[in-house]
Amino acid sequence: MSTDPLPGAWPGAPVLVLGAGPVGQTTALLLARWGVPTIMVDQRPHRDPVGSKAICQQRDVLDVWEAVGAGRQIADEGVTWTTARTFYRDDELFSYDFAEPGRPAFPPFVNISQTRTEEILDERIAAEPLVDLRWGHQVVAIDQDATGVTVQLADGGQLRGSYLVVCGGARCDELRSLLGVSFDGHSFDDRFLICDIRTDLPTWATERRFYFDPEWNPGRQVLIHPCPDDTFRIDWQVPADYDLDAEAASGALDARIRKIIGDRDYEIVWKSVYRFHSRVVDRMRLDRILIAGDAAHLVSPFGARGLNTGVFDAENAAWKIAYVGHGWAPEALLDTYHTERHAAACENLEVTTATMDFLVPPDEERTRRRTDILTRAASDPAARADVDSGRLSEPFWYVDSSLTTADPRRPFAGRPPRGQVPPAGPGVLLPDAPIVTPDGDHGRARAFARDGFLLLTGAGTDATVVRAAAAAVPGPVYVLALDEIDPDGTLTTALGARPDEVWVLRPDAHIAAVLTEPAGDDITAALTRATGHHVTTQ
Repeated sequence: MSTDPLPGAWPGAPVLVLGAGPVGQTTALLLARWGVPTIMVDQRPHRDPVGSKAICQQRDVLDVWEAVGAGRQIADEGVTWTTARTFYRDDELFSYDFAEPGRPAFPPFVNISQTRTEEILDERIAAEPLVDLRWGHQVVAIDQDATGVTVQLADGGQLRGSYLVVCGGARCDELRSLLGVSFDGHSFDDRFLICDIRTDLPTWATERRFYFDPEWNPGRQVLIHPCPDDTFRIDWQVPADYDLDAEAASGALDARIRKIIGDRDYEIVWKSVYRFHSRVVDRMRLDRILIAGDAAHLVSPFGARGLNTGVFDAENAAWKIAYVGHGWAPEALLDTYHTERHAAACENLEVTTATMDFLVPPDEERTRRRTDILTRAASDPAARADVDSGRLSEPFWYVDSSLTTADPRRPFAGRPPRGQVPPAGPGVLLPDAPIVTPDGDHGRARAFARDGFLLLTGAGTDATVVRAAAAAVPGPVYVLALDEIDPDGTLTTALGARPDEVWVLRPDAHIAAVLTEPAGDDITAALTRATGHHVTTQ
């Protein structure tokens, strides 16, 4: 599949993107696929490649990056892991692998430093003429009117854009203040020491390990992730008054590390101490301004839901800005950016706060409950479901979105068990699988879905009716027959698709509708709903 911009000249001023981190980079590159020019500005003088930062990239996020030509390189350079193990002291409580519906292009998780991810995305930006990246520009004022957004810069200059996507990261309090949004939530007292350590631990190279109350960090937790170049990311929960400099100077940091890795050579590549937060802005859309990534929400890293969620923000924002700007959808579609992604942020806060409350119980009653659960889990499988070592990142399912057409034959059964995904149905991300394209080439289902709206038809549907309904809707809509593109049935089986159905896919590869024996009006209604024509602007 090509990553060239999709057809259609952009009618207005470029979209402004504030912040050149991974979420800002992804936003600009995805907009370029839709033929939308961007000006991306960052107040830093240049890229600052320090530390590993966000390391754990989820499979569906790699798919998003592959849409801009970067996913395969990120995956190939990273470390693949498929198993999550959880321990209580010396006992392994459980491990689980990850479900793989269809035949995905990528492994469940790939570990690679955020620094390297940014470098790879920068390579794509350098080759993309529609992205104008500018360093050293601090924003001091933001104004908008009916036709665009004006950004005032500290050097006296200004930029004018048709829309603005704010991706300023966790420490952009000034930008949130300029926008007038709240950032409610709370911070956790305990801190976490993070060290990237290069050493030889071959038996740990393909799994994530989580330890409750190990003897080498009594009363607290340790998390270990493998990374490229024989490097391991180790997170220790430490007291609020922990002093990294003092521990390093006294030799206690060396002793702390050797309790885990033993008497072997090692090198500290990076070390830092973090305090974690759970916060979300009250609005992620302010007319022509959208807020994404850590600028909009902060969560603890246990579950790898920070950067991964920000990339889904970027994709949601990009296709909706493109559709509205090209005149294919009403302005009200942008309201669904807030409703869908704010709901995703709130779910992430709920999931990660529950994890933090289990890791750092806020009162004696919950401390006793945790100890009881962990003690029983070593021998009682029923107790293991209550052990919360972090529910690992997964997409948010848009089952309640105003863009989704419900299907009573495929009701959403709620959040599935750890490591699983819900059955395919309205609101859920399309399972990926290899397909044969109409011109006979090999492709992937999600790649086609990201070129516009996609209709997957069963052999028992009327192709003439489907194509006529698709032609009646503005913007790119593609029709593919499942029996022609899926000769071995992998995708059809993953969907559970029946011959009398039409599956409607959004430009972010989420399922918008599953229609049984649809008339043309049914298909048109699902497409117009999925482009926001039924949304009431707030």
